[in-house]
This record gives sequence, C-alpha cells and structure tokens, in this order.
Amino acid sequence: MKAIVLIGLALVFNANPIEAQPTQVQRGEYLARAGDCISCHTGSDGKALAGGGRLNTPFGYMLTPNITPDAATGIGLWSSNDFYRALHEGVNRAGEDMYPTMPYDFYTKVSRADSDAIYAYLRSLNPVTSLIDVNHLHFPFDNRWTMAGWRELYFTEATFIARPDKSAGWNRGAYLVEGLGHCSACHSPRNLLGAVEKNKEFAGAVIDGWFALNLSEDITTGLGGWTIEDIATYLKTGALKGKTTAIGPMAEVVHNSLQYLSNSDLQDMAAYLKAIPPESPLRTGRRRPDATRAQGAKLYLDHCVGCHQSMGRGILGVFPPLAGNGVVLAPDPADILKVILLGIPSQNGLIAMPSFAASMTDPQVAALANYVRTSWGNSGPPDATSSEVAGLRAGTLPH
Repeated sequence: MKAIVLIGLALVFNANPIEAQPTQVQRGEYLARAGDCISCHTGSDGKALAGGGRLNTPFGYMLTPNITPDAATGIGLWSSNDFYRALHEGVNRAGEDMYPTMPYDFYTKVSRADSDAIYAYLRSLNPVTSLIDVNHLHFPFDNRWTMAGWRELYFTEATFIARPDKSAGWNRGAYLVEGLGHCSACHSPRNLLGAVEKNKEFAGAVIDGWFALNLSEDITTGLGGWTIEDIATYLKTGALKGKTTAIGPMAEVVHNSLQYLSNSDLQDMAAYLKAIPPESPLRTGRRRPDATRAQGAKLYLDHCVGCHQSMGRGILGVFPPLAGNGVVLAPDPADILKVILLGIPSQNGLIAMPSFAASMTDPQVAALANYVRTSWGNSGPPDATSSEVAGLRAGTLPH
C-alpha cells in the first residue's frame, strides 16, 4: 500500500501542468470580440450590444438590433438554433431573410461550436430593454422580400473547411479573416446592389466616406512592403512606427476588437493577409499634370513641415511619416482629406494633429492633399478636388 501511495505522489508531482481551458462563455466573449459585434450593435447611447448603431447604405440606412438577452426587445427568446441560423443562413427567428448589413455572407463560415459559444456569452449579459426600429431603407428595399433575389445572386451557405495543403496557422488566419473578422466586407468594392465584387476582393474600397486600404500583397498600394510582424503589430495597436496609424472605422475596429485578440491569432491573420496575391486594379498608370502643385508645396511648408519634416519623413514615435504612408497613398483621397479637415487625436504615443478646416479653403485642402500624394516618391494620383472637400465638410464636420 505504501508503495502505491508513493507512486501516486510521484505521478502527481511529475505530471506536466494542465493549462486551464476557458469556459464556453469566456470563449464566446473572445469570439464576439473577433467578430467586432460591439462596434455595430452599440448605439450612440453607449449601451453595449443593445443596438441602435447606424449602418449607412446607398439604399437608406439600418439601425442594428438589440442582441442582449432581453425577452421583449433582444434575443432573450432565441434558441441556439435560431442564433446559428441567423449567422449561417441569414434568416432571423421569425423566418425572414436578413439584410446583408449583418454580414452573414461572411459569418456563414463560422462553426456551430463557435456560434454556440457566442450565443452563450450573449445570454450571460444583463438584459437591456431597447426597442429598435431597424429598417430605414428606401422603397422597395424596405420590404424584406427584395432580399430573396439578392440571396440567390450573391449568397452561398458554406461552413469554413480547412485546406489540407495549407498550414494550421494559415487556416486559422483564413477562418478569422474570411469569417468572424469579415475583413473583406470593408476592404472590397461593391457592385450596384451592394454585393462584394469577388474579382476585386481585398483591393480596397470606400466605407462611410473613408477608404479601406488594399490588403493584398501589391507592393504599391497594398501590404507588399509589410512583414507579417508589421501587420500583426498594426492589427494589435493600430499603429506601426515609420509607416502609418489607424484612422476612421479601422481605429474603431482596433479599439473594440483586434486589440483583444491573442498574438497567435493576430500572427495567423497577418500570415493569411500576407499571402493574398497582388492585384493591380488600383494602379493609376501615367500621372496626370497637377496645376496646383506649387500651391500645395507652399501650404506644406507653411503648415506641415515643422511636424512631418522635409521629404515627409516625420519623426519616429512622435509624428508619422507621409512618405510611403498607406493613408496618403490610398487610391481614393478621402482619408487624407478628412485628416486635414478633422485632424487626429493623440494616440499610440503620437502627438495630436490639429484640424485645418477653419484655416484652409476647399481648394487649398485639395491642393495640399494632391501635393502630399505625389511627393517624396509617393505614387498616389493628384485627384482630390475642391468639390470633394466641400462634400466632406458638409458630411463630416460638426456644426
């Protein structure tokens, strides 16, 4: 008996420690972060996941529903089957086709186990009574029956299947980027009916007036000059010294979602993105003459050179460079125009940039943007116009 006890003690003390596994609710919270549920399903009142977030479309706007477990106004009466059906098929508890403003065309790839974990997490939250009138689309799209045709044309139900010829890390990255992360939803252009143009996925697109950058390996407009470590660092922090910092919706994604992901998942996402083949639909060809270049140069010297330095090199860790900056190089000038008009708050150790909306006219803002986009080796087109600046002022600046 004594020998048996001693053997048992030896096994206890020599055993490798077993790492505690997260509960289903904890795992669901992590996956909900990966899917960035909070960014869309939180309204201006700040009640997390209680709905009311506004999603603009060319056909009107939607307000996101309450997904807390309130029985009357949220998902309190939903079963796990109802929830999975919404993610996987794009059909709500009432059996109605959902609008693709809820990106079920990406979430369809989410596994049943992950769907159940997210459901368990949402059910663990305190219920919030928040009745949302979600549908503010123009006729006829305010009628859900119009989604039947859209689904037939553009939706394919499909759970993610790992590719056996790829590594486990690549497959994990693909699952997160193509599924929960739904990166292509913002970073791909859409057709006239609001569907992603599959032949241009990840090539960059305008979203809410901001340009979501090209995520392919394109050396000029994409991630060709970035390492996997660069991409993972940017996803985690929203900044990469010597390159750029997140602005607009991407800054929100970093704040609400990506910063909470594990380094391993971020590395896998970065590896998958790095493997996206380069495309060239955003290459601009021969540069057009820019009659406002001299004016832009003077404006840069008067307002920008003190911080961003000559040759647009910036000051490491203090002011970001403009030479080679993805925001500056974007095929659409909306981002750089908004930065000039709105400024950027202090973040990630960088000093705040002031707004120049009050001190520059629309033609001056356009001239400055075009100068920055075509200087120091930058290959952006000088296509910013004063009319575009005027439109941005009307739509984005506080009144």
